[in-house]
Amino acid sequence: MTAPLEGIKAQTVYYEDMQIGQKESFTHQVTEGDIAAFADLTGDHNPVHIDKAYGESSRFGGNIAHGLYTASLFSAILGMRLPGPGAIYVSQTLQFKAPVRPGDAVAVSATVKAKEDKGRRVTLDCCAEVDGLVVLSGEATVMAVRKPKD
Repeated sequence: MTAPLEGIKAQTVYYEDMQIGQKESFTHQVTEGDIAAFADLTGDHNPVHIDKAYGESSRFGGNIAHGLYTASLFSAILGMRLPGPGAIYVSQTLQFKAPVRPGDAVAVSATVKAKEDKGRRVTLDCCAEVDGLVVLSGEATVMAVRKPKD
């Protein structure tokens, strides 16, 4: 499985430095290896994901990535870029809108929507697109890291 943020340096954006509207994004090309590894990791071997003949005969006309694989890319952006290392997931909503297929380049973004000082809670709009089409959207709440005192 390839690393979705390969070559992109991790960063921590401290709660105190976050601004409403602040955004981070990356693009990851989904491979058959990613899908197979996710199936092995989760035990979800639904044939629509991994069996070529089944996928071709399905309503999708081919194999598709697990929806939660695509959603896991939200975890990558939140855990590595915004807020980044040290952030703790609190909640996530998901709206699956279209399938993701092997070979698709998925553009993932997270945008700061709201901040709550109590608990350093940050709400972010999350979006995954393929060729400009939204395939998955949702809202995440995380506890961000406090800025170290000098």
